[in-house]
Amino acid sequence: MVAEEDLRTVLEELLRLRTRVPQLTGALAAGVDGLVVAHDTPGVDPEGLAALTAAALGVAVRVTDATGHGGFRELLVRGERGYIATYAAGRTAVLTLLAQDRVNVGRLHLEGRRAGARIGELLDAAEAVRPLPRTTPARTRTPRAPRTTAAEARTATDS
Repeated sequence: MVAEEDLRTVLEELLRLRTRVPQLTGALAAGVDGLVVAHDTPGVDPEGLAALTAAALGVAVRVTDATGHGGFRELLVRGERGYIATYAAGRTAVLTLLAQDRVNVGRLHLEGRRAGARIGELLDAAEAVRPLPRTTPARTRTPRAPRTTAAEARTATDS
């Protein structure tokens, strides 16, 4: 779980990004698992967008692997009325930006990459501080049985 302060910092980064690129209509930070971290997406369901981003990310990762082009960095989709851009944000998150069709795509990439790097650093650092979940149950001490002598052992097995 990411601390509330870190979530506010991510949201503030999304809001600053929308200020730097006025043609943005929405911004979302999500885990690669499709769960929302923070969002500023008026008129768009953030949970649905995060889930779709995770699905698109899965395909993009497979394409980069299959073609030998290395790890995922970004994905750009252009629709009739605008762009959807997804950028890697650290080890476990992505940044998805929604932009009008008249956006300067070079500026979109510049700001999106920078914001993705900042958000990734923040979330990766928060994850490093958080204790890892236990994958095995904690060891408990069980009392030892009292020691038996050889004579007692023979008696127990002879009867």
